[in-house]
Amino acid sequence: MSDLVAIVYPSEAKAEEVRQRLLKLQKEYLITMNDAVIAVKTDSGSVKLNQLVNTTTVGALSGSFWGLLIGVLFLNPIVGVAIGAASGALGGALSDFGINDSFMKELAAKIQPGNAALFVLIKHMTADKVLKEIKDAGGVVLKTSLDETKEKALRDALANTANAPAA
Repeated sequence: MSDLVAIVYPSEAKAEEVRQRLLKLQKEYLITMNDAVIAVKTDSGSVKLNQLVNTTTVGALSGSFWGLLIGVLFLNPIVGVAIGAASGALGGALSDFGINDSFMKELAAKIQPGNAALFVLIKHMTADKVLKEIKDAGGVVLKTSLDETKEKALRDALANTANAPAA
């Protein structure tokens, strides 16, 4: 079972910095994430999603490969690549894995323009070590599916950073 955590940051750059820290922690086996998406609310009020994986591109590349393979079998590799890339891109654009895009857009619509929300779908984590690494970035918890104890620990860690005196 995975847990969802959404934290609001004052800018997309700050949210990206935290996402990069989490990816580094994942390489150290301290956290396992299924998805990590940044949702940014623009000044016009629209919400832009910054996904880790572009499913359209992945679909197009995969489709090109299979199209080439099938095209070679039927002695027309160029047509095979074109048809494979188009169908793969379409399939990739229509597929969605991880956190539901419409759910993220709905939640991110509630934040202030210019702010960014980092949505993380966590499969497993060593909570104390992960919190230690991200607490200095601050942020405000927007939504979480963690149990009450873990959610309170997360909120307290982020709040202590906001209340700490500047050096």
